[in-house]
Amino acid sequence: MPPAAVNSFAAIACAASLGRMSLFSQIDSDIKDAMRARAAERLGVLRMLKSTLKATAAEKGIADEALDDATALAVIRKEMKKRQDSIESFEKGARQDLADKEKSEAAILAGYLPQPLTAGEMEALVKAAIAESGATSKAQMGAVMKLATERAAGRADGRALSATVGRLLP
Repeated sequence: MPPAAVNSFAAIACAASLGRMSLFSQIDSDIKDAMRARAAERLGVLRMLKSTLKATAAEKGIADEALDDATALAVIRKEMKKRQDSIESFEKGARQDLADKEKSEAAILAGYLPQPLTAGEMEALVKAAIAESGATSKAQMGAVMKLATERAAGRADGRALSATVGRLLP
């Protein structure tokens, strides 16, 4: 049996033993639900997402079901970033219809991301990172950003995190 097949069986068995579905399996299930509900827009976004996840799995040389949730979340964040960039471009170009379409797609994708950090949580996280790194000036912002980014674990936008670090460092 090829290693990818063994890994996929292991991933499925592990997810089943934990009593929860992997993100990939959840998306697959949601595609079926969208088909039953005849929700064309949601179905299109989920199919695009599944296709992107499959391509990522193929790049890594693993079976689709063996794709870990961390990698799947990274792919979803990347797709969200694309939508946000498109929204900005369409609004600058006075194409509100296309911006609205991208916003609705982003809302669907956002349902698969963990809750973002609140401003207070982000500030507390950055203060802890500053204290741990011992940073005393903006020249040490890189070390603080590294710690803060690791701790945020994708729950905070890099720009917002950077702005908070810049504001809190003397």
